[in-house]
Amino acid sequence: MSSVIRSVIHPTDFSDLSGKAFAHALRIALAAKSTLHLLHVAEREGGHDNVAFPHVQRILAQWELMDGNASPLALDQLGIRIVQTRLDHEDVVDGITGFINQHPADLVVLATHGRDGLEHWLKGSVAETVFRRAAIPTLFIAPGTRGFVSQVSGDISLRRVLVPVDHSPAPERAVEAARSLAQCLTGNEVTMLLLHVGKTAPVLRSGSSDDAGGLPVLLRSGNIVKSIIDAAVEFEIDMIGMPTAGRHGVLDALRGSTTERVLRHAPCPLLAISVA
Repeated sequence: MSSVIRSVIHPTDFSDLSGKAFAHALRIALAAKSTLHLLHVAEREGGHDNVAFPHVQRILAQWELMDGNASPLALDQLGIRIVQTRLDHEDVVDGITGFINQHPADLVVLATHGRDGLEHWLKGSVAETVFRRAAIPTLFIAPGTRGFVSQVSGDISLRRVLVPVDHSPAPERAVEAARSLAQCLTGNEVTMLLLHVGKTAPVLRSGSSDDAGGLPVLLRSGNIVKSIIDAAVEFEIDMIGMPTAGRHGVLDALRGSTTERVLRHAPCPLLAISVA
């Protein structure tokens, strides 16, 4: 992910969980002063055609970032641009990925209900398919997670980031992407915890000449998913950054049951970054 976020895409199904993801997408767009695309793809059989997009101005007023009666031009003063798009498409995944292909973005923010989802297109497999096809850094907000953006106040609580690392795929890009997103939101350095499940940790370079010895990596043994979740809980992690390599690699965050288990049990949002 580029250190500059010019465009964010948030597909929504208007559910309560999508509202939580929307708050994250909006806060990121505000911090980056970027374009935020709000996208709803309605299957032609029906759906939420009569449901309105989140009222951005009302949320910003609630966050005390603008006057509720202000002109929409006030968004320009905040440095953001909101684009709302509603598409009718027989296949929701095709609709989302087609939109992403036509509107290049630096980040996608997706709610995912996992296996127990009530909304068909936001079940885990659909959200994962969107990520696989788009290969764009994607922030997943799953049920029960403690988000790092408050829906009520817009306050950000992002202090510690966990990045599981392995020898392959090379994790440096994922580490930098997670750090860049956190810095964009907070304006400060955050604590980066790197975790390797195995006997010998990979050597990671930060790109700084002062860090010739490499970045420190915490070693754990046992089941990889359980180790990630346990570390996230133990260290009160606010976001997990997962390097992925398509359908290959031990740390593929979007590999069927592994992803579903991580998303189902992670206490915080998960940022998936393709490094293939």
